[in-house]
Amino acid sequence: MSKMKGAIVVNVERCKGCTLCIVACPKDVIALADRKVNTHGYTYVEAARPDECIGCAACGTVCPDGCITVYRKKVEA
Repeated sequence: MSKMKGAIVVNVERCKGCTLCIVACPKDVIALADRKVNTHGYTYVEAARPDECIGCAACGTVCPDGCITVYRKKVEA
């Protein structure tokens, strides 16, 4: 039996830390980076619990700046 796993890649320089992706994530994978900012001075998001990602792409769908790319792959259980 196979199961879907996901991975997100955040374009840190484009992220403005609006937190819409954090709210949209059903698995609480994404969080604001702790005391880190990009070159524009924004606190950005990162995958705080990457192993929990299911690749649903809810985060990428709601991101107004298109900062998040979601990858999905099948893993054998």
